[in-house]
Amino acid sequence: MSVELNHTIVHARDARESAEFLAHVLGLEVGTPWGPFVPVATSNGVTLDFASIPAESIVMQHYAFLVTDEVFDAAFARIRAEGLAHWADPHGKLPGEINHHHGGRGVYFLDPAGHGLELITRPYDTHLPAA
Repeated sequence: MSVELNHTIVHARDARESAEFLAHVLGLEVGTPWGPFVPVATSNGVTLDFASIPAESIVMQHYAFLVTDEVFDAAFARIRAEGLAHWADPHGKLPGEINHHHGGRGVYFLDPAGHGLELITRPYDTHLPAA
């Protein structure tokens, strides 16, 4: 049996603002709104459906995107051009830096709703034995 993630709902203070933010950084298009959702589709067919909810109800989530080196370069250039705070680590201890884990590059930053976004150019090696 084949199983694929099709879509996920991302809570936002303003669905349009958050969808446009992600689409801008990643060089994607915002899809046609459907009901309360503003979609952004990735190249592997997964859609992030942004939905506006009260700010006090938003719980921070983490969304990691595996991107090509070219997409990383363009996205990181937009992050820097926009003056967005970014880090080499998920805890924000290495501000203004990127990481080079698993032979690639990675960066963390926040979206307008406070969700943690991560761009990586190489997948994490999940086949390593636990330490």
